[in-house]
Amino acid sequence: MAQQPIPASYQRSITDVISMPSPGRIPFSVEFMPPRDDAAEARLWKAAETFHDLGAAFVSVTYGAGGSSRERTTRVARQLARHPLTTLVHLTLVNHTEEELISILKDYAGAGLSNLLALRGDPPGGDPLGEWTPTPGGYHFASELIELTKRLPETSHFQVGIATFPEGHFRAPSLEADTEFTLAKLRAGAEFSITQMFFDVDYYLRLRDRLVKADSEQGAKPIIPGIMPITSLRSVRRQIELSGAHLPAQLEERLVAAARGDEEAHRDDIRKVGIEVSTAMAERLIAEGVPDLHFMTMNFARATQEVLHNLGMAPAWGPELGHDAVR
Repeated sequence: MAQQPIPASYQRSITDVISMPSPGRIPFSVEFMPPRDDAAEARLWKAAETFHDLGAAFVSVTYGAGGSSRERTTRVARQLARHPLTTLVHLTLVNHTEEELISILKDYAGAGLSNLLALRGDPPGGDPLGEWTPTPGGYHFASELIELTKRLPETSHFQVGIATFPEGHFRAPSLEADTEFTLAKLRAGAEFSITQMFFDVDYYLRLRDRLVKADSEQGAKPIIPGIMPITSLRSVRRQIELSGAHLPAQLEERLVAAARGDEEAHRDDIRKVGIEVSTAMAERLIAEGVPDLHFMTMNFARATQEVLHNLGMAPAWGPELGHDAVR
C-alpha cells in the first residue's frame, strides 16, 4: 500500500528547531546531496542515521544544477522527513519556467515539506562562474521565488531561507550592493539564511554586522554559518574554485605542508589539519553566539562527527565504535 503524504504541518520551521533546547552546546545541522548511485545512497542513509542519533536540528538537501536532481531531491527529502528529521529542501531557478517552479513547489508541499532554501543557482552549462542568464518564462532573482512561494496557497505557510555570502557574492559589484541584494530577499519574506562556506570567521562576523547596520530588523534574522571540514587539499581547492570563496594563505600553507608533496600518502595529516581548523572555527562561532552550525558533509558522517566530538557534542570516532555507528 502506498504511503500517504505526511501533512505539511508535521515539519517544524527551521527557526523553531534552532531555537529549541539542544542536546549539545549549540544546535547543529547538516547538508546532504541527492545520491547518484546505490553506493552513494547507502552512504547517505548511514550518515542520516548517525546525525539523527546525534540530535541534528535539521538536515538540508541540495538541488542539482539545472534541476538535474529534481526527482532525487524530492524523494530523498521526503524520506528524511519521515526519518523523522526536520528537512530543508533547496530549489534553484536554473532551467525552470515559472510554471515548472509552481509544479515543484506543489510537489514539495504534497510531500509534507515546508522548509525551503530559495536560490538563484549556478548558471546552466556547467561553469558556476560563467554568465548567468534567466530561462525564458522563468525568473531572474531568488527574491521572485520567495514571493511566488508566499503567494501560492499550497506553499504560503512555508518558511523560506536564502544563501548569504560572507565574502560578498562574486557577481555583486561591491559589498554594499551584496548587502542590499541580501536585504531584498529578506524583505521579500525570507526568515533566515545559511552562508556559503568560508574559512575565516571574521568574514562571517562582518556579514552579520553589515546586515544589522543596514537594516536593524531584517538584518537581525538568523544567519547560520556553513562549515565544510577539509579532508582533501584537492577537494577544497575545487570547492573554492566553484564557489568563489577564499582560502586563507596561512591555511593553504598548513595544508600543503601536511601533504608534503604527496597528498594521497599523507591524506590523514591533511585531514587532521582540516578537522583542527573546523573545530577552531566552530569554537569561535559558538563564542560569538551563532544560532546553529551547518556542516557541508558531502554525504559522509566521519569528519563532521570528529568536529562535533572535539566540541564535546558527539562520541569519539574509531573502529571500535563501528566508525559512524553511534546507536
